[in-house]
Amino acid sequence: MNPTCRLSLASALATLLGLLASNVASAQLNLRFEVEKPPFEYSETEPNNRVSRLIAKLKSKELKLEYTRERGYLASLLDALEIPQSSQTLVFSKTSMQVRHISPRNPRAIYFNDDTYLGWIRGSSLMEISTVDPKLGAAFYTVDMMPWRAKIEQATYDCLACHLTSMTQGVPGHTVRSVLPSFDGSVASQLESFITNHRSPFSQRWGGWYVTGHHGEMTHLGNSFLRGGQLDTDNNGNRTHLRDKFDTHDYLLPYSDIVALVVLEHQSQTHNAMTRADFSVRQLRHERSQAEATEESEDEWRAQLHLIAKPLVEAMLFCDETELTSEVKGSIEFAHEFESRGPHDEQGRSLRQFDLKTRMFKYPLSYLIYSDAFDSLSEELRGEVIRQLRDVLEERDTSETYAHLTTDMRRDILEILRATKPGFERDAS
Repeated sequence: MNPTCRLSLASALATLLGLLASNVASAQLNLRFEVEKPPFEYSETEPNNRVSRLIAKLKSKELKLEYTRERGYLASLLDALEIPQSSQTLVFSKTSMQVRHISPRNPRAIYFNDDTYLGWIRGSSLMEISTVDPKLGAAFYTVDMMPWRAKIEQATYDCLACHLTSMTQGVPGHTVRSVLPSFDGSVASQLESFITNHRSPFSQRWGGWYVTGHHGEMTHLGNSFLRGGQLDTDNNGNRTHLRDKFDTHDYLLPYSDIVALVVLEHQSQTHNAMTRADFSVRQLRHERSQAEATEESEDEWRAQLHLIAKPLVEAMLFCDETELTSEVKGSIEFAHEFESRGPHDEQGRSLRQFDLKTRMFKYPLSYLIYSDAFDSLSEELRGEVIRQLRDVLEERDTSETYAHLTTDMRRDILEILRATKPGFERDAS
């Protein structure tokens, strides 16, 4: 075969693969998950997560929770779930199932670790907990608090009304919502709102939330209310405390930490991206098994895997992250506790190390690569994600999508992973 023929054949093959990828991408974008049907069967699937294991310990009397008059079982549950008190953020918009208890004078406190979120409201006997489950995506629980017992039950339908929508990428998940609140915390449905993550402009973040910490000249929507149809953001930034907003005495901390908030945004939507990718693979595999005859080629399956994994890879590598134009400083306690969890390599480097001057993290690959949710991804999906990560970090993929990663960054991240993530290279498909 002469060179011209070989070139024409290669060109035709590239065109064919491009069309295939386009068709697969279109199918991926149109995926809709009926979570009560196979292969998901959300309500029928036995949960296996941090909260379900806690419930088992309580039932076996291996663990006992302590009640206090001021906060019920809050402190005891945070300890049992390994959630740091320093993670406290405060939301005063009426965007929870307990709207009658929430107001700017009585905000809802959110505490979280890498996979679990706890909501507490002063004066309410009901706490809400949600967590990431390997099979369910997000799983939801309520805690009915009485002095003689804490009744923890799984909740499904009421929670999924808000936590299985486009706000959560179409899967059972979590979200940080920025709204334009009235003076009483109510939200007019016709007004604009935002689902925020590390890609969101700083100016769109935290409407309906209290925010403490320093952020220089950058502006946000937190600590503000509508006045005359406009959000009054005068003097809403760079606050060190909230004592002039409400009585902080009964809360564990007088803060709603800005660094905790940026972590919460990144974490919630990246977990959703993991769930969506895993649900996509499970659904496609189920559809293939139900087909009378499967003529799908290995190349097409690989193309599907590639396109399903790519949005997750981009989320984990902080693609399109909003650049910080001023340094962000929150409470020392939260940042210290978060960074200390590591893991660290021999040089003391960690994916949890903050930058907070121009971007969130010094080494921009999500710490969620260490999470149970990531390790529980189907083997073929996890392998494809790691393969794509290695292509980027080893500079085989130098496309514009990853132009924010310098050669030094890629090298450092790869070295950290090789030292702290056992099986990282072995798992690549």
